[in-house]
Amino acid sequence: MMHNKGLNLTLKIWRQKNRKSKGRFEVYKVSDISKDASFLEMLDILNEQLINENQEPIAFDHDCREGICGMCSLYINGRAHGPDTGITTCQLHMRMFNDGDTIVIEPWRSIAFPVIKDLITDRSAFDRIMAAGGFISVNTSGNTLDANAILVPKENADKAMDAAACISCGACVACCPNGAAMLFVGAKVSHFALLPQGRVEARRRVLNMVQAMDDEGFGNCSVIGACEVECPKGISLDNIARMNREYISAWISKE
Repeated sequence: MMHNKGLNLTLKIWRQKNRKSKGRFEVYKVSDISKDASFLEMLDILNEQLINENQEPIAFDHDCREGICGMCSLYINGRAHGPDTGITTCQLHMRMFNDGDTIVIEPWRSIAFPVIKDLITDRSAFDRIMAAGGFISVNTSGNTLDANAILVPKENADKAMDAAACISCGACVACCPNGAAMLFVGAKVSHFALLPQGRVEARRRVLNMVQAMDDEGFGNCSVIGACEVECPKGISLDNIARMNREYISAWISKE
């Protein structure tokens, strides 16, 4: 059986000890990488190499490796999650690269996402935005109404599910020239705004979440559209428009 020739690659990787240290690019070589390997498996191979050479391995984040958690987020050759669409970094395969390529690997770049170490950024700003309004009030007295008993137009249910697909990875922020988090917040607001259970807090939610977004230092949206293109879940710009409508409505009617 003929052996498929592996890839020989040059990796330019961002190294940074902590958020206060000055970072720099370091160059590494890896050889005979299988085209069937995932991008993270390639980094695992590099780290084994570094450990065997008594060098400090590269810190990068991951958990599920199934495109669900969003933790693996990396900026690869100038694109969030790398040169493929509709995927997270862990779903990126080395067949997207060619033998002899130089691959530039960076963490997310945003004031609101400070670097923890190397390729890992602190995305807890998203958690704080969620805490400001990403919840609903429900009766938990034992007399709860079965969710299936509440009629929801199918179109609304489908749109809400599409918005709920957001995995909070931050690709929208990373690829936005303004560092805006509007697609993320728009998805979270839309997810609830489209469903009757979410209407109870609708006004307060959108005002609080937008305020929290601004407080965290995210930029504003100028509808460039890179966020929708790079989103691994294909979250639509329609959600930003819906959030803006919700916000204006809430702002006008607030007491």
